[in-house]
Parts: sequence; C-alpha cells; structure tokens
Amino acid sequence: MAGIRNIVILTGAGVSAESGIDTFRSEGGLWEQHRVEDVATPEAFARDPDLVLRFYDMRRAAIQTKQPNAAHLALAKLDREWKGDLLIVTQNVDDLHERAGAKRVLHMHGEHLSVWCTACDARSRWTGPLIDRPACPECGKTALRPDIVWFGETPYEMDAIYAALEQADLFVSIGTSGAVYPAAGLVREARQAGIATLELNLEPSQGTRWFDEARHGPATEVVPAWVEEVLLR
Repeated sequence: MAGIRNIVILTGAGVSAESGIDTFRSEGGLWEQHRVEDVATPEAFARDPDLVLRFYDMRRAAIQTKQPNAAHLALAKLDREWKGDLLIVTQNVDDLHERAGAKRVLHMHGEHLSVWCTACDARSRWTGPLIDRPACPECGKTALRPDIVWFGETPYEMDAIYAALEQADLFVSIGTSGAVYPAAGLVREARQAGIATLELNLEPSQGTRWFDEARHGPATEVVPAWVEEVLLR
C-alpha cells in the first residue's frame, strides 16, 4: 500500500447483506418475488405504478429497521481518518454508509430515502409511503417517484466518478457481483489508467480476473481487516 494517497471504493449489495438487506437478485432471477422487469424499469412504472410504488414503499420501510454492520463502520472509520482523497461510490440504495458515519459517499443508483419530482425535478428526503400520491414538498404537484436509477436509466454522477478515478492511486471493489454496468466496468478503467486494484468479496465475482489482488470472505471480516491494514501502513 506504499504510495497510496487517493482511493476510490465501489460498494455493492454484499456490504449490506450482513445487515439483513437482500442482495439485488436471487438465483431464480427474482427480486423479493418480483421480476425485475415488473418493478425496476420506467416501463414498469408507466404500466403499473401502484405495484412499483408499493414495492418501493416496503423496501423504504424495511431499510429503516436495519443497522450498519462492521463493514460499514470500518469504511466510516477510513473516511474519518484517511488524509488523502477518498470517495465511496455505492450501488446500494440504503443509507447504511451514512448512518455508520461516512461522509464522502456517492449513490450512483439513487436512494430509498429520497424522492424525485418529475414535474419540477426536485429531490427531497422521504421516509414515508408514496402509494397515496403525496404532493411534492417543493412544487405541490403529485408527480413523485422513487429516486432510484432503474434499468434503462443512466446512473447518477458518472462524470464525478470518472474524475475521482483519474486521480486515484487505488480502486477497491467491495461486495459487488461484477455483473451490473457501468459499475462493473470501473475496474477495467482503473487498470487502463495504471491504478492498483483490489477486490474484497464473499466469493470471486464475475470480474475477479481484472483485479491485481482479491481477498474473499464475509464483508464484516475482510473489510475491517483491510481498513486497519491501510490505516496502519
């Protein structure tokens, strides 16, 4: 780890799994008994908005009952103590990084505790249901939708992510499947730029071969161990 000053970290569902938040898709291609095509696309929302809103209302309520685990807490400690640049790019739509205390976090796929008004383009913090079509806190219109990047939509802040990666000395992927793009392509961007790369994951991902080093095991074990190693270097 000598010479490492700036770090970009990508986190995925594996970071939150040990907090009781289900990973995105099961082996059967279902997400909590729903086809992704029925709840996570703009077309699904246009076709059956009640189904989509109920689904996200349940998810929004559920994540508020979960707690950060040792992996979230370790990354928050790194955020507090690391003197160089650090960006935690998360694919997760929960708020467990923030509740653990991390500040330098970017949600590329949106957030459950946020709503987007398609009438005025405002985004507002939101903890309650949407099924009853509440009014936008900013403009008063009933045009709120989950502030989630669905399939077919462009992830948030990609320019900022690529800019941070250009300045990084180390790219770390934690708890990701290596299957969802463009996040899965960040390791190749890092390698092409000559940046050191490390995977921390429960098991080898679809992109493990692209990393300089891979360490496998539960996030609550491998992430705190790595953070302590980095901070003690």
